[in-house]
Amino acid sequence: MTAAEKLEQRLTGRPDSHVPARVLARLTGMPEAPARQPRWRNLTMHYGQGALVGVVRSMMAQAGLRGAWASGMFTVVRLTNDQILENATGVGAPPQTWPRAELAVDVLHKSVYGFVTGAVADILAARDGAGPGQRHAALRPGRHADVGPLPRGAAYGVRARRA
Repeated sequence: MTAAEKLEQRLTGRPDSHVPARVLARLTGMPEAPARQPRWRNLTMHYGQGALVGVVRSMMAQAGLRGAWASGMFTVVRLTNDQILENATGVGAPPQTWPRAELAVDVLHKSVYGFVTGAVADILAARDGAGPGQRHAALRPGRHADVGPLPRGAAYGVRARRA
């Protein structure tokens, strides 16, 4: 996400956002600078938030929620996480009030994060075999409403081992 963001900024001339640094300052009680925020604070919030929320995508992949559909769901989680923190601290405003170009850029960057994180999580989870959700879906392939849950042991049991 950061690499895509820096490339976009070079092409568009858009300056760095200091929103992550301001959110971190407000969450921790640190003083805010009047204009530019310290770079370390911006990076700490940017990477820290990405790493923490990435755990959710890992859990999704381990449960069997994998692929583009799951990455799309996760992208919404990532966007929602940002908005909760930004709006709760008073640093941001609801996205529907943003200029459309800013909104499009934010959604683009969070989508890159969501899908790249998803691809990595899916590859790592696939090493453990199918997740419980995938095993459930395999009971009767296709779209069916009449498939009961996996037996308890199959849902929580030991996964297939790699050879």
